[in-house]
Amino acid sequence: MSESALEMKNVVKVIDSAVQEDRKIIMDSLSLTIKKGEFVVILGGNGAGKSTLFNLISGNLKLTSGEIKISGENISDWPEEKRAKHVARVFQDPKMGTAPRMTVSENLLLAMYRGEARSLQKRQLKKHKQSFMGLVKLIDNGLKNHLDTPTGNLSGGQRQALSLLMATMKNPDLLLLDEHTAALDPKTSIQLMELTNQRVTENKLTCLMITHNMEYALKYGNRLLILENGKIVRDLNLQEKASLQLGDLLQFFK
Repeated sequence: MSESALEMKNVVKVIDSAVQEDRKIIMDSLSLTIKKGEFVVILGGNGAGKSTLFNLISGNLKLTSGEIKISGENISDWPEEKRAKHVARVFQDPKMGTAPRMTVSENLLLAMYRGEARSLQKRQLKKHKQSFMGLVKLIDNGLKNHLDTPTGNLSGGQRQALSLLMATMKNPDLLLLDEHTAALDPKTSIQLMELTNQRVTENKLTCLMITHNMEYALKYGNRLLILENGKIVRDLNLQEKASLQLGDLLQFFK
């Protein structure tokens, strides 16, 4: 089995237009290898290609050319729903990762069967309640009091914590965190990042995290990528990253 969780080779994404001059390259021959267990933080200005990178990995966008492999398997032509067995994603918007009319327990039950073939059967929700309680107790934000509450009634921070727990329940081959703390207040953001780091490190997950928070970029992860115009312009390992100060990061964006 491949030691690489993710391999991208000469990945190109072009947005075509009726006018040839308006043809736009948003991912420019990007090649990237992520080893299993790496926690990679991704920085970049607006339009650098960060969300495009995640959309290409998860299947929201189709490649123009190039190749993407997960755990050695070529997924370049796979539809998004087939990739869901291997790739989990938490979005910036807390509303995007959960079903609002379903309770916290029902959302967690859905996450248990992520990527599996479904059939008509009794859901057996009650027998999983105890394990669900243990899961939501990992974060001290009151979520443990809302197992039977519709998710749409939760706060943004509670909903985002639930999205993270759902995304990491089955130890995906690849976890994509798409600015998942950006919409939260500072205290809730810090709390969610601590939970994120706990879930990633304890479960030895392979994780890519987009953030605009420079302090988080310095504190978390063991590798740092900086994107610009659809290309990786910096690729720093743990030792190189550890030597950086906040001012050094800001210099990259001048």
